[in-house]
Amino acid sequence: MSYYNMAETEKRLAEVRKILKAKGLDAALIYFDELNVANGWYLTGWCGQFEKGAVLVPIEGEPYLLGGPESEPFAQMNSAITKVRCFPVFMVPNEEYPNAVIINFKQLDEELRAQGTHLRRIGFVGTATIPHQVYVDFQAGFSGVELVDITDEYETLRAYKSPWEDEQILAATHLCDLAYAKMVAAIRPGAFEYEVAAAGEAICRANGATSFAYSTIVGSGERAKAVVPTATNRVMQEGELVMIGIAPRVNGYAGTVGDILPVSGVYTPRQKELINHLREVLRQTQAILKPGMSGRELDVPGRKYFEKHGLMKYLVCPFVHSIGLMEAESPFFGPNGDLAAGVPRIEVIHHIFQNDQHLIVLAERVNAVVQSDESTAEGRKHKVCVLARFDVISTEAR
Repeated sequence: MSYYNMAETEKRLAEVRKILKAKGLDAALIYFDELNVANGWYLTGWCGQFEKGAVLVPIEGEPYLLGGPESEPFAQMNSAITKVRCFPVFMVPNEEYPNAVIINFKQLDEELRAQGTHLRRIGFVGTATIPHQVYVDFQAGFSGVELVDITDEYETLRAYKSPWEDEQILAATHLCDLAYAKMVAAIRPGAFEYEVAAAGEAICRANGATSFAYSTIVGSGERAKAVVPTATNRVMQEGELVMIGIAPRVNGYAGTVGDILPVSGVYTPRQKELINHLREVLRQTQAILKPGMSGRELDVPGRKYFEKHGLMKYLVCPFVHSIGLMEAESPFFGPNGDLAAGVPRIEVIHHIFQNDQHLIVLAERVNAVVQSDESTAEGRKHKVCVLARFDVISTEAR
């Protein structure tokens, strides 16, 4: 059993080759690693452990998966791309594999030339994250090659979600519902933060989660203002708030849910007031959300509300972002954002602000993508989705 959909992979490879043709490129090199997993996963439905990797997509011919020898058997069993070559630069430094076939980029260039493939101009994806040594070794191995950054063009492909991708995100969102209920039930004075995380993670895994898009968030007391605090052995206390968040993945695609809750089960009047501010910003932003709106436009209601109520000094981040292979991914919709909504299929609205004692977070998960509209972008049709319902499990401040 693998995480990829081969029909999706074939469509995506075809789209990558359209970019190559339009830019006069001979191939694309897409870098990825365990932290920057999405660009590689998009074509492979796979990511190795410990080692780095890349996908090489010639404009014609079979694509290659480039990586290290420890990941090679795993890739051949579970990746959509199974033509694997191993390189020292992708390996764990100083590890040895005496029976592995390990080559360099010059040898790969020679292999391609023997097949009639001559690479002169190569599009690079992941230029902001690729290690310097990978770049240097690649350029030295493919002598005289011109490298062109096509990261933006490639990641735009990821922004247009297919119906199959929608299904994975919604399945992950369903796991968020299950996790939220279990995490809330585990919150009580005297409980460890890691107990709350374990409750959420266990139910997700038991129901098909393939991984998590971030380390599960549980931060109580002073740790609730750490923005993304992972669970520790801290014991939760009466009267405190606890921030929770979890992002299970299904076949690589993330859902997310988060909330800020009273450890005792009852908000104080001040805590309830803050939560209600956030709830109102959610409602106002949701009310204007539609395809074609820019980040600048989407940011207006929440920012105006915060200004009106003297809360701007507590604002940590903008109110809207996209979701997909990463829990938060491009395009983002902030006050300086010009990209239009409708490019991503699913957006998540969330609000974060901090007072002198606590960080108050209300992160909403999208319950359903229910309305499609046909639109044209750069001459090709794609579906854009409207969020018809935000189902926030804890909208009512208790």
